Parts: sequence; structure tokens; C-alpha cells
Amino acid sequence: MIETRLGEFEEVILLLVGILGEDAYAFRVAGEFESQAGRAVSIGAVHSTLTRLEEKGFVNSKMGEATAERGGRRKRIYTITAYGRKVLAEARDFRISLWKQFPGFATLKGLQKSLS
Repeated sequence: MIETRLGEFEEVILLLVGILGEDAYAFRVAGEFESQAGRAVSIGAVHSTLTRLEEKGFVNSKMGEATAERGGRRKRIYTITAYGRKVLAEARDFRISLWKQFPGFATLKGLQKSLS
């Protein structure tokens, strides 16, 4: 049976695929992760995560056109599936539900107070 849950790193990578749109290929996803998260990630971790997301049905991939900048090599472009969007929405809703239950963070006023 294929695992259908979304791990934290998978969630971030899936979100980055959505953010990058037609530029969502492994090297670009890794660069965007480093830029957004402020920490390094190996290209191997990104590749294996994208493969796992595709196996779970959260993304599809296709080979892009060869480009001179890549020495004539093609890159694999990833796009989120409808199922991937559904899983992301469920993950977001679950996290929001938990944050609403956290004392002191349940309201904007509580959040502002805790940050002071």
C-alpha cells in the first residue's frame, strides 16, 4: 500500500513546487528551499522527496526541453496534482486547528502578546 501522509519536509517541497510553477525542477526547488528556509539542503534529498511525492500521486513530472544553459540536457519539471492540492489543504487546516488550540496563540491578540 502506498503511504499517503505528508511529512513536514515533503509538505515544504510540495509547497515550493506550487510556488515555482513551470520552474519547479529539482535544482531550482533546492535553491528556493535554501533561500526561503535559510538552511542548506542536498540535491539528493530534494530528488528523493520529489520521487516520493510522485509515487504518492501528489505531483506529476515531465521532461522539459533541452537548453543550452544545461549543456543540451533536459530537466524534469514537476507540477502539483489535484490530489496534492487536497493533501496540502488538509495539512494546512490541521496545523491551523492545532495553532488555534495552543493557549496564547489562539487569537491574534494572544499571538501579539506572546511576541512582546
